[in-house]
Amino acid sequence: MRKVIVLALGLYLLFYLLPLAVLGEDELAQRLDGAPVETLSPPRTEGGGSADGAHTVRVLMEDGAVEELAMDEYLWRVVAAEMPASFEQEALCAQAAAARTYTVRKQLVGTAAHPQADVCTDIGCCQAYITREEARTNWGENADAYEEKISRAVSETDGQVILYQGEPIQAVFFSAAAGETLAAVEVWGSEVPYLSGVTSPEGEEVPNYHTQVTVGAEEFRQTILGAYPQADLSGTPEEWLGETEYGSAGNVAAMTIGGAEIPGTKLRELFSLRSTSFTLAAGAEELTFSVTGYGHGVGLSQYGANAMAAEGAGWREILTWYYTGVTIGDCPVWN
Repeated sequence: MRKVIVLALGLYLLFYLLPLAVLGEDELAQRLDGAPVETLSPPRTEGGGSADGAHTVRVLMEDGAVEELAMDEYLWRVVAAEMPASFEQEALCAQAAAARTYTVRKQLVGTAAHPQADVCTDIGCCQAYITREEARTNWGENADAYEEKISRAVSETDGQVILYQGEPIQAVFFSAAAGETLAAVEVWGSEVPYLSGVTSPEGEEVPNYHTQVTVGAEEFRQTILGAYPQADLSGTPEEWLGETEYGSAGNVAAMTIGGAEIPGTKLRELFSLRSTSFTLAAGAEELTFSVTGYGHGVGLSQYGANAMAAEGAGWREILTWYYTGVTIGDCPVWN
């Protein structure tokens, strides 16, 4: 009888008192009240919790409010917005690691546009962003499967960043290359050793991989003169076009128009082109840009990453391909 009592007491301590002892105050109150306990973050690793879950990000929202989110939750929202959830799992993992590195770098150097926050939700300034509710609505019947894929991408790369000489890199990325990525110096004028051009395997599977932008001759003339008033755009449109200087990937580095040398990046901006990989043909009444790819062309190509993953490449292999001379490891500023 005594043994039975001792055994019963031991089971009581094991299954009731011990769990209560390790609960937080809020969770304990909910458990005692009989209320369900809300899980605010993904399950922790056996090592004592995720690295991402232990760090926060200050996010400037569209309405001007600054919200503090756990890194893993912020990254989930970025990856869901930046890359199609239908992509290969390893491509999504590569995107998660790149987005984490980009965010950590922002935290280290700051952003003049929003000193009160580490990042913002404006894709023109920082990274794309979407809430879980919005993402699930967009995904429809695939919501459960896609939500799990994004969660895996974040958790499987937990705390991992892209490093060059031990420091988190400027992990820029874009949608689709026209056969090769571009070196940073070709786009922004600054040499960055890990942002050099490499071949990229995407192609016709990319939606709108080839696009055209047609501009009336007068609109074209006014647009160019607005930015380069010294240009001579008398005569016919065919006479306006001079020599074209090409970059390392066959992109337009500069084009002479009306005697003015105009960078390809400026022409992309002026006429809302999807990339600087284009040709320009002039007719009597209009000019037509024929464009390949989408984005600035530097760093990780998202569709290229998906093509590599489909061929069996892991996320680490993808990242070390697109970012030259880097390593992947624990975030050094978190240790």
